[in-house]
Amino acid sequence: MELNCDMGEAYGIYSFGADEALIEHVGLANVACGFHGGDPVVLQETVRLANQHGVRVGAHPSYPDREGFGRRAIEMGRDELAACLIYQIGALRGFLDAEGMALSHVKPHGALYGRAARDRSVADAVADAASVFGVPVLGMAGTLHEEVYTSRGLEFMAEYYADLDYDDDGGLIITRKHVAYDPAVAAERVARVIREGVAVSANGREIPMRADTVCVHSDTPNAAELAAAVREVLDGAA
Repeated sequence: MELNCDMGEAYGIYSFGADEALIEHVGLANVACGFHGGDPVVLQETVRLANQHGVRVGAHPSYPDREGFGRRAIEMGRDELAACLIYQIGALRGFLDAEGMALSHVKPHGALYGRAARDRSVADAVADAASVFGVPVLGMAGTLHEEVYTSRGLEFMAEYYADLDYDDDGGLIITRKHVAYDPAVAAERVARVIREGVAVSANGREIPMRADTVCVHSDTPNAAELAAAVREVLDGAA
């Protein structure tokens, strides 16, 4: 099981996230493609950083919502949304080509990720874009992510989030601003997901959880410490 992290979300003179501290702990980097974070220079620098550390790079496209950091849903038809995603993924692939790297995967960001879990048209648009590049898609098990992507012949990688809470139905509780998580508690919860296929909701309820990869966000306040603790668990389970 691999650790993945959303990265490259700085913009212009504005720094964002602990990418350099995190990169040594992750195996998959989900790199922002400019529509919620990132710009051409940031994309280039993030791809180079990943290459230096042997980290595989995937695209982290979003709705065109830079002001809302991609955490606001935008009504778009399937064709328009797919074109928006192909545009973003293609931009990242240009920088990967320059570094001699392959595109590893696609992981929708923020509101796009949430909508694709429950809206078939949105999930189809994500699948339309990912099919162009022929790469796996990350998402949540047991949702339209898995149903739609696999039905389209795409490889699906289920995620567990070490730094987000879940509701009692297994849905993600996505906040506008991430808060710090106790690394020891997060690591133990990851261990339970691996050992037992069980996660714990915000209300303390045990919920079934299947995961092929674990995510830590770069903008979680103690992201590097959290990632190190989770990485230790994943290495121990290998």
